[in-house]
Amino acid sequence: MSHNAELGRRGEQLAVEHLEARGMQVLERNWRCRIGEIDIVARDGHDTVFVEVKTRTSGDYGHPFEAITPLKLARMRRLAIAWCEATDAPVSRIRIDAVAVLAPIEAPALIEHLEGIN
Repeated sequence: MSHNAELGRRGEQLAVEHLEARGMQVLERNWRCRIGEIDIVARDGHDTVFVEVKTRTSGDYGHPFEAITPLKLARMRRLAIAWCEATDAPVSRIRIDAVAVLAPIEAPALIEHLEGIN
């Protein structure tokens, strides 16, 4: 497994633990369809939440949230619709969140969570 893939898996696991600690229920991880992948699908009360996780080991290439461009957000909206159409899960409201994980090799990770990005 490449360093980036391993880092991504670690970041997603830390994001799942963070979301669950906040009382969210993780429904799916790494859901894929022909237009892309959703890192995490979760339930937060009545909201179905689609979560993009960005992980970095340092800020050398900018903050992880900087990688979430308007184009990426548009794709996330299309992916959220595709997930809703592909599953029988009841959905009343949808929300798109982002989790940034700054995970230095020799230090504890820092996790930031933005709710309802648009």
